[in-house]
Amino acid sequence: MSNIQTKTDVILIGAGIMSATLGSLLKELVPDWKITVFERRASAGEESSNEWNNAGTGHSSLCELNYTVEKPDGTIDTSKALQVNEEFQLSKQFWSYLVNSDLIRNQRDFIVPVPHISFVQGEEDVTFLKKRFDSLSNNPLFQGMEFSDNPEKLMEWIPLMMKDRTVNQPIAATRIESGTDVNFGALTRILFDHLKSKNVDIKFKHNVDDIKRTSDGSWELKARNVDSGTVERHTAKFVFIGGGGGSLHLLQKSGIPEGKGIGGFPVSGLFMVCKKPDIVEQHRAKVYGKAAVGTPPMSVPHLDTRVIDNKESLFFGPFAGFTPKFLKFGSMFDLLTSIKPHNLVTMMAAGVKNVPLTTYLIQQVLLSKEKRMEALREFVPNAKSEDWELLVAGQRVQIIKDTAAGKGTLQFGTEVISAADGSIAALLGASPGASTAVSVMLEVMKKCFPQHIKAWEPKIKEMIPSYGVSLLKNPELIHEIHTSTARTLGFTGQKQAITE
Repeated sequence: MSNIQTKTDVILIGAGIMSATLGSLLKELVPDWKITVFERRASAGEESSNEWNNAGTGHSSLCELNYTVEKPDGTIDTSKALQVNEEFQLSKQFWSYLVNSDLIRNQRDFIVPVPHISFVQGEEDVTFLKKRFDSLSNNPLFQGMEFSDNPEKLMEWIPLMMKDRTVNQPIAATRIESGTDVNFGALTRILFDHLKSKNVDIKFKHNVDDIKRTSDGSWELKARNVDSGTVERHTAKFVFIGGGGGSLHLLQKSGIPEGKGIGGFPVSGLFMVCKKPDIVEQHRAKVYGKAAVGTPPMSVPHLDTRVIDNKESLFFGPFAGFTPKFLKFGSMFDLLTSIKPHNLVTMMAAGVKNVPLTTYLIQQVLLSKEKRMEALREFVPNAKSEDWELLVAGQRVQIIKDTAAGKGTLQFGTEVISAADGSIAALLGASPGASTAVSVMLEVMKKCFPQHIKAWEPKIKEMIPSYGVSLLKNPELIHEIHTSTARTLGFTGQKQAITE
């Protein structure tokens, strides 16, 4: 077993969308920095970023009802929706820069226009949707949003969902044509191909077994070639842990105090998938409903047009599942080995607080295909079991931590945990994840490279014109960005066939 030892400036752990984004940003800002990437799998984007492991929604709050909450006084809290939308605008600007710079040759390989629709049934939910529409539609970020409670209009928008539907209660929908379907797996692979051409050293089939601080403040990684068993030692001044569900274990191995007291709860996802052209062509939208009362935000049902390898299919779900693995290709001991003395109380508190979630997950795991078809028929009344197959999607590890809301609180977002000196950062959590990768990686750079940010700012603004500016306070800039990114990313003719 030979011992290879190398030094580099930056190490990225995990070849997913987050590392791809951070690596691409840094290569534009400081081209001479040496970057090394370690990935356990044989190629980029095989876990959470893979196109078959997520819904591919460009999360911008256009249709996701869980980002807008009705307050006790009856008004709608839109703050989360506005934040997520602004964050997605940053991603679109950076992708446009990559296309305009010829660093991405064909934007259609990873992003296509697909209308985003919210659909509800019942008087209470229709009232909520109308209030949500009134709260958002005048905002420039949500320009073009339409509302209708007319079944004939809904037949135009969502024919597959309205066909054979018995309308015996109020129904309504909002639609916005500037939504997107994003193939995050394809985007990840495109970005890693670009990084490889910029002399980034990408080591596939390498597992990071350990990570330790050295006497000079650098980080030393012990990486194992999974084929040969060869152990290598690599040191770097800065390490980013972007390994999806695998990030928590590596954060714990780093020993930084900021990583103490944090736990993770794995949730797997399942989709029903239809690939039959005669059915698929009847639906061209991402349609999000409302989660049933008492179910977690991750359970929001949606029926999505997906474009993968230039072929269209429909995804319905997600149905939750449970496995103790933190990665789809992980170990059955992942959950157990993540429990440490410093997070034991937090994890136990979470267990007590989340009995309803545990019960919900057990019920989901036990669902028969016919029960899943019943849920699908709420969306597609005439759905036939033989036209849909079950797809196991990626693992999500929700963060568990102590917050103002109490010990062992389950978090439903993404979070950057970094050392006080900025020498190491880890990304934990799930949705809206990939859609906000650019925003999250800008946060990583601000936290970890404060001494460089001022010098980098002009280049960052060249790549992302709205960097450091509140779009909500600059409606003219919103219009400029919508126009330029639509032109560059190919959204100018929204009604065109999406696989043209």
